[in-house]
Amino acid sequence: MLPWEHAAVGYLAYSLLSHLLARRSPGALEALAALVGSQGPDLIDKPLSWQYGVFESGYALGHSVFLAVPLAVAAGLLARAYGRARVGAAFAVGYLLHLPGDVVPTYLQHGYLPLAVVLWPVETAPPSADQPVVGVTIDLFFEYVDVLTAQDPPTLVLVQAGVIGLTALLWLYDGAPVLRELLVGVSRRLSDGIGRATN
Repeated sequence: MLPWEHAAVGYLAYSLLSHLLARRSPGALEALAALVGSQGPDLIDKPLSWQYGVFESGYALGHSVFLAVPLAVAAGLLARAYGRARVGAAFAVGYLLHLPGDVVPTYLQHGYLPLAVVLWPVETAPPSADQPVVGVTIDLFFEYVDVLTAQDPPTLVLVQAGVIGLTALLWLYDGAPVLRELLVGVSRRLSDGIGRATN
């Protein structure tokens, strides 16, 4: 999956869980935690592999189920200790869903499960070429747009784009967490500044 697809799946899953279990929309910290968690494995492995050569593949420590599960549990316990259990849960959901997100699409497209991408160090994924993370991400975005706007885009890409669209609608229904808090903060600062200027 691509970064924006991971983000959509992480937020969608956490928001649905929040509505089902807590009967509420996610707050800003939860939304951010789900987003960071959904990118976590790539934020660890891609730079360490592609730019610094620590790992041969962009699927190593961060993508390993042997790190992901203990990390998710630790994040949940730490967040709970600080009275932010939902933030820990959001991070865990985003992080843990990243792993099947990198396995299932390959299965749907090619009919096999590339389990090596989630079993490091027991198994290792094929080596990756050295490349700049930001540049690759930008290139992937434009390739994605080209494929999506092609005459006959693949079904899997249409489904993934549909998930992104559904997530965007759910995020709006949830009150646009993060953006909402940013706008409220900016509005307060502006009104405070105007209030001081008129006094």
